[in-house]
Parts: sequence; C-alpha cells; structure tokens
Amino acid sequence: MQRSEPMAPRFWAVALALVLLYLWQLGAAPLFDVDEGAFSEATRELLSSGDWGHTTLNGADRFDKPILVYWLQAASMAVFGVNEWATRLPSALCVLAATLAAGRFAARHWGPTTGALAALVLGSGLGLLAIGRASTADGLLNALLVAILLALWQFVESGERKPLRWAYFWCGLGLLAKGPVALVVPGGALLLWSLFSDRGRTALRAAWEPLGWLIALAVALPWYLYALNRHGQAFIDGFFMRHNVERFTGTLEGHGGGFVYYLVVLPLLLLPWSPLLVAVLARARTLWREPLARFLLVWAGFVFALFSASGTKLPHYMLYGVAPLALLMARQLWAIGRFGRAALWSVLALQLALATVLPNLLPVLAPQVKNAWVRGLFETAPDAGLLPLWSVLAGALALAALLLRRFDFGQRFGAAVLAVALLWVGAVIPWMSDTLQGPFKAAGVWARGRPETIVQWQMHQPSFAYYRGITAVQRDPAAGELALVKRHRLGDFPYPHEIVFEQRGLLIVRRLAEPQP
Repeated sequence: MQRSEPMAPRFWAVALALVLLYLWQLGAAPLFDVDEGAFSEATRELLSSGDWGHTTLNGADRFDKPILVYWLQAASMAVFGVNEWATRLPSALCVLAATLAAGRFAARHWGPTTGALAALVLGSGLGLLAIGRASTADGLLNALLVAILLALWQFVESGERKPLRWAYFWCGLGLLAKGPVALVVPGGALLLWSLFSDRGRTALRAAWEPLGWLIALAVALPWYLYALNRHGQAFIDGFFMRHNVERFTGTLEGHGGGFVYYLVVLPLLLLPWSPLLVAVLARARTLWREPLARFLLVWAGFVFALFSASGTKLPHYMLYGVAPLALLMARQLWAIGRFGRAALWSVLALQLALATVLPNLLPVLAPQVKNAWVRGLFETAPDAGLLPLWSVLAGALALAALLLRRFDFGQRFGAAVLAVALLWVGAVIPWMSDTLQGPFKAAGVWARGRPETIVQWQMHQPSFAYYRGITAVQRDPAAGELALVKRHRLGDFPYPHEIVFEQRGLLIVRRLAEPQP
C-alpha cells in the first residue's frame, strides 16, 4: 500500500522558488550559437525592419519556424530593450506557465502535496530548465503541448466541449509556434489512448468538432496564407519540406542518432530526478490500469517513439514528453524506499560536484578535444570568479536540507535541488557561456558603430550580428572590408590582411588591397 502523503507544502512557495530559478541571472550568459543566436538575431532584424510578417537571418529569408516566437521575443525586446534578458523572457514565462499548470492539474487529481512536487520536478529538471532559459521556440511549444493535452484530458473526463475547443485554440497557436508537430503529438497521443481505452470512440468525438477546427484555423491560417502568398514555393520548400518532412525522414545538419538515442538522453533531461523514472517504469503495469496514468504513459511513449523514428534527433525533442513523466514521477516519491532516496541524493551530489570541478576540468580535458576551436576555448577559459564560493554555499544548503529531519523528504530534497539548480543558472551556465561564446559577444560589442562592412569568413555565428546590431553575412571580404576569422583558420585565409581585433583566438581582420602586379 502506498504511504499516505505528509502535509502539503504551500504551492505558492514552490511557484515563487521557480520564478526565482527562471528569472534570476536570465540575461547573465551570452547567447549560445547557433540556435539562440539565430532566433535572437532574426528577431532583432524583424524589429529593425518593422516587418512583423516575416523573419530574416543576416538578411536572408528564414523559414525554420513560424512567426509566433518571434512576435513574443520582439514584443519583449520592444519593452525591455535588445538584450539577452529580454530575448529569453518569453521562454522563461512559457515554461513557468506550463510548469504551474501541470502542478495545479496534479493537485486536482492527486492532492496538493503531489501538485506542488510535480511543479518542482518538472520545473527544476535539467531539460526544461535549459529550454526555459533559451531564446528558442521550444519553451513556447512545450507550454502549448502541455495546455493542449491537459485540456484534452479534461474533455475525456467531463465530455464537455469547452475544454476541447480550448485544446483546438492552443493547437492553432502551436501551429504558429512550430508547425505540424503541434497537431501530431496531441492527436497521436489521444488516438492511441483512445484505441487502448475505448476502441477509438473518444478520439473520434474529439476529431469531430467543426467549431474547434474553425478556431484553430482562424488562429493559424491567416499567417500561413500570408507567407504562402508572399514567398510561394520557397515557403513550401523551406518550411514544410526541409524543416518538417526532410527533418523527419532524413538527418539534417548532422543531428542523427540510433533508435536508442533517447534512452540515453531522457535520464539526462530529468536530472536530478532521474531515479524516479525507474520507479515509474517499475510500476508501469499497475499504472496502466488507471485511465489518467495510462494517458500520461501514452503521451510520453508516443513522443519517445515519434522522435526516435525521426531521422533528425536533438535532445530537446524528448522534452515534449517530459511533463507527463514528471507528473507520474511526483506520485512515486512517497513510495520509493531507502535505496531510491539514496539514489536521488547521489545524483544530486554528482551534479553539485560537476559544478564545483568544471572550471578546473576544462583545461585538463582540452588536449583530448579534437576540434581546434573548442580546444582553444577550453585552454583559455576565463576565471571562474565567485563560482567556487557559490558551490560551497550551495553544498552547505544541500547538506543542511539533508540533515534537517523536521521536514519530510520531499521538502528537504526539493530545497536541496533548488540550491544546486540556482548554482547552475546563477554561476555555472554564465561562466560556461562566457567560455564558449564570450569572444563573439566581445567582437560584436567592439564592432558596434564601426562604419566598415564586416562579414563572417567560413563560420556561422549569428550572435555576432546580434551584438553588433547589423547583419553579418557569410562570404569572402572585399578589399577594405573586415572579416570575422578564427585564428586556427588564419593560415587558410587567402588575402593580405591586418588584425584589428583579437580575443581568445577570434580575430577581426581587415582585407588589404591586393598588391599591384
């Protein structure tokens, strides 16, 4: 028999802790290339041009994603300025909203303690925390998928059309956020659950909703028609074919992996709560007998199967199935034994230890890195500053949480998780980002306001253009123009030049006039 739950912690306390976790130091880290740099620069160009119907990257049409995330980022930048905090804010708010909605959902079905814990498990897990502090479309899509699927379950439970129509509305926004995946994931999950549960009758009732389809189309279709009218076949080829069909059927940009790829990735995304996944899987047969638990298992399983079958694999794809797992994992915390609790503390200790040793670890690992550029960055990593002190403080707080027996295990472990997570977002990630991206930000800031044309030579670093405030295309420089060049590639640079800027192996060079014959 499952042990009875202790008195629930205040839900608002968890909510406030998560707000701190997502908003504190949100703008401290330079933008990560390529994705963050590309989304942020495309949004900056949208704001600069005043053309809110379409995005470009370094002046070229960008068809990677639909328009919604750019609208949200542009609105944030318009209010708070063109900076890292503003461009990441929409993702942070979306993940916070999804996390708290999932927590409230769990509280209604399993009690307030499980609800608060579910929000904490979901919000403090490594994967969701990463996309919630990144200026990409993934935090937005994840929030919309959570809204869609929780609304669909409300329809399943009540039979009422109102939550179903809300699900269609969120689907319309999902189509504007990332495209067909916003229909495929919830539609596939509901269909499978319904086939297992009532021979497809619920899925059929959900699909036969003319008003719902009208709502979804009214939300999404105007922009798609506008894009099709404006770009024609280029939009079909760029968005639908390349970034949807080809992304699924083939491997784009070298992001491949075997069918077991997500078996490795999933536990990492759930850190430090991963041991609870073992408890969920151990009870999967029992959970399957419960309609709601079966729905959550099917949701997570469908995401796993769908993206495992995809030719292109990226870690964050599996995040679309993390919310149902977090809900189920929160239920298992009170049922795990001493071994399970020891496993949780051990994983958290490893996370803390990695944060502590990372500044000293990178120079040791540098000789083993084959990529000359990354090797140079590791060898010249900036001083870690107060990171060691923050590590000691986080470790002391985690140890105090372990020893304070007056609180229950969930409260103590949750407090320790927050202490370590704050260490990562407040000190480790900003330092790591400065290690990998600092030279590009420094070069962009140095180049801001300079009248010369600056191009990127044999590299694609969108964040440089973002920090400079002017597009920087990829091509060879003309005489008199400046070029962004990596020092280890300078021997291949085929033009006479002079170096005008250098930081940690990143150069800006001026191409000199060719010598007269």
